[in-house]
Amino acid sequence: MNGAYKSGFSFGLVSGVITTLGLMIGLFYSTRSELAVIGGILTIAIADAFSDSLGMHVSTESRTTKKKLIWGATISTFAAKFFFALTFIIPILLFGFSPNAIYASIVWGLSLIGFFSYKIAKDQKEDPVHVVSEHLIIATLVITTTYYVGQIIGGFFV
Repeated sequence: MNGAYKSGFSFGLVSGVITTLGLMIGLFYSTRSELAVIGGILTIAIADAFSDSLGMHVSTESRTTKKKLIWGATISTFAAKFFFALTFIIPILLFGFSPNAIYASIVWGLSLIGFFSYKIAKDQKEDPVHVVSEHLIIATLVITTTYYVGQIIGGFFV
């Protein structure tokens, strides 16, 4: 996988996981609405994948004029974001709309980030424990924050 595709894939995977988990947790704990959570996942998979791929397109375009690199980063960002965001519907289908589906989604998301972070560390010849820990701590902060924000919103508006 060349640098442009790797950048797009990496960004799409992590953004897809973090954005989708944050949205799911916030919506679940604020609304308790299955429709809102599934609708949110589908919206993230489509709208945010387009948004992030355009952002990656412009970012790559600002660094190079090579169309192959620009479009490689763009397409791989969209594909990874779209695919990984959609995978978060699976726990809801398996466990029903319940806290268990949310917990399974968290485990799935952290596993994806942990595995990919480990691969990055090995490729870069860095300490995997440090890289994986850093990325999982940041992801956990997002999860924790969106849980509390969801609780606050639910307390005020629902």
